[in-house]
Amino acid sequence: MVYAVVRAGGRQEKVEVGSIITTNRIAGDKDGNVQLAAVLLVDGDKITSDAKSLEKVAVTAEVLNDLRGPKIVIQKFKNKTGYKKRQGHRQELTRLKITGIK
Repeated sequence: MVYAVVRAGGRQEKVEVGSIITTNRIAGDKDGNVQLAAVLLVDGDKITSDAKSLEKVAVTAEVLNDLRGPKIVIQKFKNKTGYKKRQGHRQELTRLKITGIK
């Protein structure tokens, strides 16, 4: 069983070949492929966490689609001053399919 822990969109994700993950917006190349930086690699009983060894590891993914996350509402209120503020936010997300760990 081969899997890797990669850094993607400000978080770390455990991925295998064929898994689908959702991360913060990542722009792919013209073919829609993305290279992800490996933090840890597990290949059966062998665990690789050394930085020099991980430079040789290539985790590739293809961009399936770009989407937006759920809307969150931010409300601020101060008592007795008449101050109210309301705003919303939707995070820009990208869905990736892992195509290879080499």
